[in-house]
Amino acid sequence: MAKVKKAEGETAEAAAVEAEAADDTAAGPETVQDTEVDEGPRAGGRVQSVVAGVIPVALGAVAAWLSFGLDIGSLTEPGPGLWPLIVAGLLVASGIGIIAVTAKTRRDTEAFTRGTVAVLAAAGGLAVYASLYEVVGFEVPTVLLLFAWLRFLSRESWLMSTVLAVAVTAAAYVLFIIGLNVPLPHIIAF
Repeated sequence: MAKVKKAEGETAEAAAVEAEAADDTAAGPETVQDTEVDEGPRAGGRVQSVVAGVIPVALGAVAAWLSFGLDIGSLTEPGPGLWPLIVAGLLVASGIGIIAVTAKTRRDTEAFTRGTVAVLAAAGGLAVYASLYEVVGFEVPTVLLLFAWLRFLSRESWLMSTVLAVAVTAAAYVLFIIGLNVPLPHIIAF
């Protein structure tokens, strides 16, 4: 008698599992049809694809030209211009790769969006930082750059942007100038 009840219980469980699976199967196609297909990013067009490759080639060429103004040295005794020359070569190779892949596959790159403007603003801020760094020291440009990135690109609050910019700059000052004794140009002396 106990075996019969056990068999009936197992049969009822199996029937419940099968009914649940049938419900999932029936709901499956409806769920797939109800969801929208993500079209992906907007295509930028052929001209934009070429521009996306030409920009790194041009930047790499300028960086390579500027690195030759520094001492390149050799691989065993590298000079200050060797690393910029290597990075410039990688930029040129990347740009040529973008142009070649775009021409061969005939696929477009993504269209420029508001995110592209944010990247350009960040790069512009970094360029201003690099030009001010030697003139006014490490502290002021670092605080201003971090504040601008946090407030305007990350959209943090004014208070959070200010606190983080000052705290990270202070931490970098303590780590590099005081702790590691790196000769960074700075205006605050302890």
